[in-house]
Amino acid sequence: MRKTLMAMVTGLMLASVAPLSAGAEIHEQTIRFASAGAEGSPLVIGQRKFAEIVKEKSGGKIDVKVFPAGMLGGDLQSVTSLQGGLLQMSVMNAGLMASLAPDFAILDLPFLFESTKEADAVMDGEVGKTFAKELDEKNLVVLAYWELGFRNLTNSRRPVEKVDDIEGLKIRVVQSPIYLEMFQALGANAVPMPFPEVYTALETGTVDGQENPAPSILTAKLNEVQKYITLTRHTYNPMVLLFSKPLWEKLDQEEKDLLQAAASEAAAFQRQLSRDADQKAVDALAASGMTVTKLPPEEIARFREKTKPVAEKFAGAANPDLVKALNDTIQRVRAAN
Repeated sequence: MRKTLMAMVTGLMLASVAPLSAGAEIHEQTIRFASAGAEGSPLVIGQRKFAEIVKEKSGGKIDVKVFPAGMLGGDLQSVTSLQGGLLQMSVMNAGLMASLAPDFAILDLPFLFESTKEADAVMDGEVGKTFAKELDEKNLVVLAYWELGFRNLTNSRRPVEKVDDIEGLKIRVVQSPIYLEMFQALGANAVPMPFPEVYTALETGTVDGQENPAPSILTAKLNEVQKYITLTRHTYNPMVLLFSKPLWEKLDQEEKDLLQAAASEAAAFQRQLSRDADQKAVDALAASGMTVTKLPPEEIARFREKTKPVAEKFAGAANPDLVKALNDTIQRVRAAN
């Protein structure tokens, strides 16, 4: 499985990766690589794997320093720093790019993906390449797509066993309009908030709940301040691995090739790590005392029906050719299975 995923990601990644020439010169430099991910999460482990690969490929000349947990600011602050050439790298929820390139919102359409195979085919194919072109115009270079995974709902007030149970809950959501409207459609009081602030907001009762993939919930220790988790799997989050375009253009081609190769290799590693961690995290959350609710198919259908107007609104606002390519890719993968 790992070899298959590695081959797929490497083969379909955005830029072709040329091998380093025998006389290639790599300059000594330090790259700061930021994220909002918690230490020990598949995201941050992926960052550290990337740093190891770069160190090995560069013979120690390129030192990638990892800054997790919002140490250099939240995701939106990191985007500004990347665009201004103040920060070299970051990795974040691809849906957050909708503020720069509105078409990214279609990745967060509720209940869009049913499997990681569908997501990989979309992100490593023409859709992912189109997104990369849109961000290139915004001073951001896309090196690869990683993953956060399927998102689930937690709260501290009551088990959510049916869609009506969400009514009135204060739920922290990603700082993206589609999340705000999705949870409002489900009856929640949706509160946009940077991830580094979530634990304190849950602890103090500023919000009742939040939604994230199980590994993120576990590594951020949100189970300490949340009692109930419902496996809604309402959205799947690709992560976009970004490099500052102003700083990228200052690199020699050999350095660009090295970093692209490392990004592709780390993408395969990080995705598989995230998928292996998902069920283990659910089990660990249950063992820690959380009540785990798995929704029956008929209830998932009710969730989908309630959020259908949101999906139609955001899909309707996106490039129709891109939406068609997205849906065609998903249907092709489903037909093959």
